[in-house]
Amino acid sequence: MNNFESFDNSETATKKDIVIQERVDLVSSHMYKQFLDYQHSTVNTNDIFAKMVECLELVADNLKQSFNSRGVTTQNIYVETDALKSVAVLNILWHKMSFTTRCNFLPQALYRADKRHILSNRIIALKGNYNEIIKDAKDREEEMERLLANEIASLYIPAEQIQRCIFIMKHSEQEYTINQTDAPREVVLKVVETVCGDYIYHQEGFTKKFNV
Repeated sequence: MNNFESFDNSETATKKDIVIQERVDLVSSHMYKQFLDYQHSTVNTNDIFAKMVECLELVADNLKQSFNSRGVTTQNIYVETDALKSVAVLNILWHKMSFTTRCNFLPQALYRADKRHILSNRIIALKGNYNEIIKDAKDREEEMERLLANEIASLYIPAEQIQRCIFIMKHSEQEYTINQTDAPREVVLKVVETVCGDYIYHQEGFTKKFNV
């Protein structure tokens, strides 16, 4: 191989290196934007969740007063939170419901039909006690499967504080947009109304039908 061939190969390699650098830069810029949005959304989510816990305690206190005035024992009305302040469980007599931020382990986007992918964190509202739901789950994937199976609703919190949250009720597929100031109160009340305003039905087994 002569020197000219060596020069051509070197030039080709340099061009390839530039292409790689340009395309990797695009990838890194995209991921860095997601990383920043994830950080900001996490801050907003933690703030909203802390206020949701305050709302849950107010709801429990008001229910205790209301049931006390009716002569009903209130020992089964209480709020429990974990040490990390990432799970809150509200017990109201025979009803249990939970709220958790333990689903935000990486940047995730909420899919929109118009192709706007809104990067956001999520607070999931669950029917039942969170700790009982995920008990003995083998891994994070199984935990998420159990959470989604018991989901009542989810609140999606964007990166910018001025952006409105998106609140979706699972079974009715109703969707609301709520500002981040009102979100804690509105989500708590809507979930409590949904769970406590419903009925628990008797379980029915298989019944053989006889011809008369």
